[in-house]
This record gives sequence, C-alpha cells and structure tokens, in this order.
Amino acid sequence: MSDFLIDAAWGAGVATVAADGTVLDVWFSELGLGEAPADLAAPDVDAPNPTGTVSRGVKVTVGSLAEEPADTADVYLRLHLLSHRFAIPHTVNLSGIFGLLPNNAWTDHGPVPAADVNAARLEFRRSGQALQVKSLDKFPPMADYVTPSGVRIADASRVRLGAHLAEGTTVMHEGFVNFNAGTLGNSMVEGRISAGVLVGDGSDIGGGSSIMGTLSGGGKEVISIGERCLLGANAGIGISLGDNCVVAAGCYVTAGSKVTLPDGDVVKAATLSGKKNLQFWTNTQTGVLEVRPREGTWGELNQALHAAQ
Repeated sequence: MSDFLIDAAWGAGVATVAADGTVLDVWFSELGLGEAPADLAAPDVDAPNPTGTVSRGVKVTVGSLAEEPADTADVYLRLHLLSHRFAIPHTVNLSGIFGLLPNNAWTDHGPVPAADVNAARLEFRRSGQALQVKSLDKFPPMADYVTPSGVRIADASRVRLGAHLAEGTTVMHEGFVNFNAGTLGNSMVEGRISAGVLVGDGSDIGGGSSIMGTLSGGGKEVISIGERCLLGANAGIGISLGDNCVVAAGCYVTAGSKVTLPDGDVVKAATLSGKKNLQFWTNTQTGVLEVRPREGTWGELNQALHAAQ
C-alpha cells in the first residue's frame, strides 16, 4: 500500500486567488484519473469576491501521481482525488505539501490570506455584516469541497480535505479524520484518526480514543487497524492492529509499551503490531498491560447505523 499510483490525473474547477496572485484554494467541479479529456477547459469564471480575492477558472493536469506535487493547485487536485475515492491513502505522493499550501483564514465567504483578515472584516462591517472566521489552517474541511456518498459526518469541521471515507462510515461529533487517512469500509468514528492512518471494514474507533499518526514528531511507520476491531473509549494505539482485535477502554498501547503475555513473558508491543485476534487491557488490580488471544465478537457495528445512504 506504500506504492504510489503512476496514473496521470486531471481536473477543472475554480481557484480563489489573492491580490498578490497567491492561489489560496481550488474546488474541482470535474476530475479524474488518466489522460485529460481533449476538450477539458477551465470554467468561465473570473469574478471579484467581497473578501478582496478573485475567483478564477483553472484546469490542472498531473503526469503521474507518483511525482511530487508542483504547486497549490496540484495539491488540491490530489486531496480531492482522495476524498472522492479515486485513490486510497498512501497511493498518492503528497511529499512537500505543507510548503505548497498557504495558511488561510477559512471564512463563511471562502479563504482569505491570514494577513488580510482585518481588511476584509472592515469591508464587511461597512455594509453592516460580519465576517466569520472558522479556522486558521492549511487544510479546509472536506465537506466544503467534497461530499462523498453514503457517509454521515456530525461535525463537518472535524474532517479535513484529503480524508478518505468509505461508504457506510459514520463520524460522530467528537470524531476526527485527518488528510491522507480514513476508512476502507463500514466504520464508527468517535475518536481520532490521525494523518496516514487506515481503518478497516467493520471497526469501531471509540469515543475519546486516538491513533498515532506520522506528523508532529510521530514515527514513520504507518499505523493501520484491521477489520472488525474495537478501539475502546479513551484508548489509544501506536502499533497496528490485525483483524478482530480489541483494545480495552482507557488502555494505551505504544510501540515501546511492555506487554505481559499469557505465559508471563514480557515483550514490547511493537512485536505484536499487525497480529490478528488479540485483546489488550490493563489489569485493574496490578496495573500491568496484558494481552491474550481472543475469539468471537465484541458486539460488532450496528448495521442499521452504517448502511450506505
């Protein structure tokens, strides 16, 4: 899953451009893999916005998704491809994207350069209106650009553009899904899916739980959760889980955690990464982190909640 697609890609849409010519974002109305259609054209849009920016039609072509992104519009095309499910996380080269994405003020009237927010506020106040700033970030909410079929998202601000949500996924109010991460099937997400993390079909990410990503000092190992797993409330992992695994509520398992096996031996949790049919919990009498083989089901997802819409 670490191999990049070599496919070409294309898109046409509308860019928001700042007064100095900086491309702040691009929304793609058409996009796909392979060679661009011969008649692909940029939308006929060239209009000023009340925030002092300009909306302008653009078209973008990428020779190979294995190549590093060239500019902001290129990055936005790749993020759209992930959220539109043309590609799954780790199959599109996103190297260097933080240097290519401007840090925008995301407002109820589109992106604005962070340095220009006060000037935009003043223009709105002059007309008796207020400008709402929803966030200061390099990534916008996915649902402002892509609304994938068959998913539920209780708080759209908590799913970033570039997230991949398979049909049947439910993201509850406190759930979070970062870019280049997400689900591959029916899943309940009430915890945090960090950048780079993949969650398999039938798995439940419990409330307040967390899965370590690869940003902000994290390791380079890609963390994944297999199928039919349960990450309990307020639990966390820094290792991968194979299919049919359970991490008990409140139990945090990092790669360096010392885990006691059923025979009494103690190993680092990293040696168990990716193995199937395991249950981790903290012994409430001794405080020792333990693991044992497991069989059967932890209860499974409520299928009525995850049927594709």
